[in-house]
Amino acid sequence: QVQVAESGGGSVQAGESLRLSCTVSGMTLTFNVATIGWTRQAPGKQRELVGTIGGSGNANYADSVKGRFTISRDNPGNVAYLQMDNLEPEDTAVYFCYVEFLNSRDWGQGTQVSVSS
Repeated sequence: QVQVAESGGGSVQAGESLRLSCTVSGMTLTFNVATIGWTRQAPGKQRELVGTIGGSGNANYADSVKGRFTISRDNPGNVAYLQMDNLEPEDTAVYFCYVEFLNSRDWGQGTQVSVSS
């Protein structure tokens, strides 16, 4: 059974940085070919895709975070990261990660990020 867990959220001031982690268990043999995605949901808004990273490490980002956020992964450790720099109040949201393999997607419970001005 695949389990996904986010960590690293918190409260910061605008301009500061946070790094979120997405740890996946139950995919020892297939994590390195799975796609990891990060999404976020702000209060009263729809969930938004932040970015994705493929097994080879190629990443794509939403325009709203391009140049500020970086997604990376550590395949032997079954973990992916979302490095968030120069955070803005508009980045305040619950951040979720998911792992996708063969059209099956498993989600974490989310971690709160709050950015104050």
